[in-house]
Formats: sequence, structure tokens, C-alpha cells
Amino acid sequence: MSADEIRALMSAAHNDRLTWNTPLSEEHAAQLVAACAPAPGARIVDLGSGWGELLMRLVESAPGSTGDGVETDLEAVARGRALAGDRGLAKRVRFHETPAAEWADGGYDLAVSIGASHAWPGSTPEALKALRAAVRPGGRVLFGEGFWEREPSERALAGLGAEPGDFGSLLELIRQAEAVGLRPLQVTVADQREWDLFEANANIGRGERWALANPGHPLHDGVVAAVDDRRTGYYGGYRGTLGLAYLVLSA
Repeated sequence: MSADEIRALMSAAHNDRLTWNTPLSEEHAAQLVAACAPAPGARIVDLGSGWGELLMRLVESAPGSTGDGVETDLEAVARGRALAGDRGLAKRVRFHETPAAEWADGGYDLAVSIGASHAWPGSTPEALKALRAAVRPGGRVLFGEGFWEREPSERALAGLGAEPGDFGSLLELIRQAEAVGLRPLQVTVADQREWDLFEANANIGRGERWALANPGHPLHDGVVAAVDDRRTGYYGGYRGTLGLAYLVLSA
């Protein structure tokens, strides 16, 4: 039984129950797009874009704007290109199979990165520096990053496979943005319902649905075990402890 095969089965890129690979509702997403307020003709980049749903929403909100999705997950890129084609955005939204930390283009009006700070060697501070460098003076940044809602317990850390220093408080995250010259215009966080729906529809839900539909498959027991581990890690560990903040920032 291959752990890689199980991860592939449960991957977000194949999960049509996920609009985006982050705890985010339609209403919250619309608020983020409005706060970013890309102007007509804006140039937008999403570093670690996944399949680029939020990037496409931003491009759709601004006539004549264009977007670059930078992503190394080939399955996510394939999903993104298909979605862009279906929505008539193939000429306006381009996907690049490049590591986010290696993307060198700049002068963007808006730079986005949601839950992808691990792509940079220095994690959050380096991600913020890269986003600041990617936008023109006066441009905007949308940064989504984890933080501790409360002091993490051992069970929360085990459920995430994390260390206490992997995240700080929400205020510490805001201060990190300010330290690289980014000023907060709007700070919101994923609420508990967004988190619960995300976890229910992501690995837990996809794995559970697959196992129910494939009772005799050789990977069945391994998928069930993976689902049980994830469920225990979330409901018995990091639920209410790990937060996800969305910072709309001005450069």
C-alpha cells in the first residue's frame, strides 16, 4: 500500500467539492476581492496559486486585467487551465509551472499568496518580502497565513505535525507585514464554520466518500485510516487553535 497513492487520491486538485484549497466562504471571498479592488487593466500574480480560483475571481472583477498563476502542482495547474478555458479567461489568466520563490517578474498591481509561505526558505518573512517586491509602489498584496488563535496544545501540534514556533499570534503576523513595508488595509480571519466546512470537504470528506464508493479496493483500509487520522487531528487537536488570516495590504 502506497502512502503516495493515498495522498494522490485525497488531493485537493481532484476534489470538486473544494472551490479553493483554504477555509473560505463565497461571502468572505467577495469581501477580499472588493478590498483588493483591482483596477481595469490591472496585472495580478498569485504565488502558489493552486488552480487559481481566487485569481480568476480577481481578474473577472476588473475588465482588461490579467493574471499569472505560479504553481508547481501539475494537477492543480491542469485544473486551473481547464477552469480558465471554461470561463473564457484562457487569454487573461496564465499558469506557470514555476516555484513561487523563483518567480522574478515584478511591477504587479496586486500580488496574492494564500497558505503558500512554505514555498520560501524563510517562510512567512521571506514570503512577505517577495510579495512586497512583486508589486509596484502603491500596489496591493493579499496574504493568507496561519496563526495561533490560542496557545497550541500537544494534541494540536501533533494533529498538524507542527512546532510551536511555526506560527505566531495574529498581531505578530500583522507586525511581520509592517516590517517589510506593507500596511494593513483589512484583516479578516476564517471563522469556525469556514474551517469546519473546509475540513469536512477536503481530505476527510473526499477520503470518506471514496472509501464508501470503493469498499473492495486495495487502498480502502489505508484511506479509511488516513481519514481517521485527519479527523482525530482536527476535532481532537487543532480545531479552534490554528487560525487562517487574510491580510489585504498596501505597498
